[in-house]
Formats: sequence, structure tokens, C-alpha cells
Amino acid sequence: MKVIVTGGAGFIGSHIVDKLIAKNYQVVVIDSLVTGKKGNLDSAAKFYETDIRDKKAVAKIFSIEKPDLVCHQAAHASVRESTADPQYDADVNILGSLSILQSCVQAKVKKIVFASTGGALYGDADQMPTPETYPTKPICPYGVAKLSVEQYLHYYHKIFKLPYVILRYANVYGPRQDPHGEAGVVAIFSQKMIAGEQPIINGNGEQTRDYVSVKDVVAANIKALESGFINETFNIGTGQETSVNKLFQTMVKIIGKPIKEKYGPAKTGEQKTSALSWDKIKQELNWQPTVDLPAGLAETINSFQ
Repeated sequence: MKVIVTGGAGFIGSHIVDKLIAKNYQVVVIDSLVTGKKGNLDSAAKFYETDIRDKKAVAKIFSIEKPDLVCHQAAHASVRESTADPQYDADVNILGSLSILQSCVQAKVKKIVFASTGGALYGDADQMPTPETYPTKPICPYGVAKLSVEQYLHYYHKIFKLPYVILRYANVYGPRQDPHGEAGVVAIFSQKMIAGEQPIINGNGEQTRDYVSVKDVVAANIKALESGFINETFNIGTGQETSVNKLFQTMVKIIGKPIKEKYGPAKTGEQKTSALSWDKIKQELNWQPTVDLPAGLAETINSFQ
């Protein structure tokens, strides 16, 4: 079986590539290397340095490779940057995704698994942990774009019979996460703490997130690719709210250095709370989170050290 992984040189995508290769899949990676890194790639994967917005190039790759499955991870993944430049975010996340979907149809792909977002779709939900049935009310362009692609997937299945699975991620963390981007507070804190620099907590630090290990996210993608389930949407999270203050304190304990909290201004429009229910995917695909936060943070910090 051959799988195309878009964004396969990135943080999450490269871990999925590693697992697919370990399971003896033929793996083809499409990545622009805007945020992805060639050093993340297993040499067993065939690599195309291509922007998913380049429709002709993407169509040619699909025509040559004839994939059975597609794991679509490529995205402009910064909520804050999406707010600063919604047009660029839509260009990459909506038009880029349409380029992939069109090529999937032409190549008669058996299934596409799409990396969506949970926290950015539900907004500040009044039901915690939040299930997939909760109304989607994104409060940032990134969430709007991801929801748009979800709707396009419904359309492409209805009109072109393209099977899909949507995975709505919580806040994913782990080795290879980029500490220089806007996304990934765990990576940002890790690098600064190790370097002896002062991390800044935005606002009062009481905003909560659902932190899920990249290992668990990879396992969910593999189950989604290999299962017979199609045209389903699943949350990928732990169901646990963790405040930024609690995250900071846990990381300080692991690092073993006396680092005090320092607070900066709150980010405009930042979501206050987030936690995703994983009941549905447990029932349908027998997936559940297995990495507890302190252990996952320790592994991540060690990878940065």
C-alpha cells in the first residue's frame, strides 16, 4: 500500500511517516519545507519539495505515484499568524487542501485522513470535555479554514465518492515541535528553560488547553487509515484541561531549575478553555490517549536537550 503524507517533513507528519515506514507502507512525502525540515525525514520515504498550492505539480505527483491512501497534515498551523493574515492562511489551508482533494479524486484514492483542529473549532465551549456534536464556532481564521475543508470533504464525498476521516486535534506536543513558531507552547517553554532564558506566560496563565502527545496522534492516524470507517469525524485529545500555569510548573520540576513565572500581556482573542472528549473514537476505533502529560513532557524536554 502506498500513502502520500502531505506535510511529512513537519512535526506531526514526520512522526506519521516514521510509523508508516515501520509498518512497511510505501511512503511519499509532499512538503514545501516552509516549516518542515528535511532532517525530520526517514530516507526510506520518497520526497517531493512541493507547495500543496501548486495544483499542476501536485496533480503530477499523484499521477506518477498513484497512492492508495492520503494523510493530509500540511497546513499553515499558527492561530496568531492566521489572525494577522487571514488571506495567507486561507490560501494555504483552504486552496492548498482543495488542490490535494482534486488530485485524490483524479487518482481514485481509497481514503484521505485530514488533520483538522478541535480547540480552534469549538471556541470557548460550555461543555467540557467537548464532543464532536458540539456546535462549531471558530473564533480565528485558522479554525474557519479547517472547518471549511471539513465541509469540502463532505462535498467531495457526496459528489465524487471520495472517502475521508477527519481528525480534530487538541494541542499536540512532542519531539520535533518547532520552538521558533507561534504554535507549540511546550516547545517554546522547553527551549527557553533549557537555555536558561525566561519564558513569558501570556495573560494570567489560567487559560487551559488539552495537551495530547504526538505519539497518540500518530496512533490515531494509523487507526483512521487502516480502519474500515469512512466519512467520520473524531476528536483526538485527552479530555483533560491543563492551565498554562500548571504546564509551566510541571516543566520546571522536570527541568530541575528554579525558574519563576513571568507574565506578559494577554493575547487578543485568545481562547480561555479547551478539552476534547475522546469517547467516540474509543468506541469506534478503540483509540485512547496513552501518554500521560508529565511523561510526555519529560520525553519532549529530553529531545530538546
